Amino acid sequence: MSELIKKAAALLESKSVQVVIGYGKGTGNRTRTIFATQVTECENLIFDSRCVQNLAVYLTKLEIKKLGKPAIVAPVPVLRSILQLAVENQITESDLVILGITSESELIDFESFAAIETFLTTHKIEIEEKYTKTIDAIKAMPVAERFAYWVKELESCFKCYACRGACPLCYCTRCTVDDNQPQWISVASHPLGNLEWHIMRAMHLAGRCTDCEACYNACPMGIPIHLLTKSMLQDVADNFGSYGPSLDKQNTLSSFKPDDKESFIR
Repeated sequence: MSELIKKAAALLESKSVQVVIGYGKGTGNRTRTIFATQVTECENLIFDSRCVQNLAVYLTKLEIKKLGKPAIVAPVPVLRSILQLAVENQITESDLVILGITSESELIDFESFAAIETFLTTHKIEIEEKYTKTIDAIKAMPVAERFAYWVKELESCFKCYACRGACPLCYCTRCTVDDNQPQWISVASHPLGNLEWHIMRAMHLAGRCTDCEACYNACPMGIPIHLLTKSMLQDVADNFGSYGPSLDKQNTLSSFKPDDKESFIR
């Protein structure tokens, strides 16, 4: 994208930003994240269908903040994550410059987070039918069968936490699973420990997940952990009418309304 390269280079040259976070060529047919700090490095920027990493994950990293003000290449999933981070007071409009990318791979400028929210009203989260069918089939299982299903699916998890590392909304400087006094979640990757970790993570993302699938894409074992967060998206929408980030909306599990449905409580 020549327009993207030109815009990124201009931002660095004018010193409007000190680093451009974007996508570049990786090994094989893969892409990787690049951090361009020199104008000439912008030539390495690319954008195509392979660019699935959620770059918003870097906006809360201390190492990246030390580089200076960033510009970030932001397709729709990244835009959703930027908005959610703003809702949670993790970033402000003055913290970054957004190089938005539309679904048609066109460059678009956003002057404010409110402009992003307006744009996203026409790019709402829609869970694909192939996923909804699988989720509905799992939910229809008897409890014991459903439990056995997830024990089996999570069997190969060895707690590498790549899912956590790839998620822009797992930004805690110290995670519950890193604490051993007291130890809330078992460190060992046995059936109970794996269930505890993935269920806890899904609950922490309830009403916050932006459906970018970064967790699933990062999993070296191909575990369908994105089904958990997609299912939570459905549950939140069904019970609280909430689906996707909004600047005037509180987080689902940290807010309460007297007219909230309670039918989800078993």
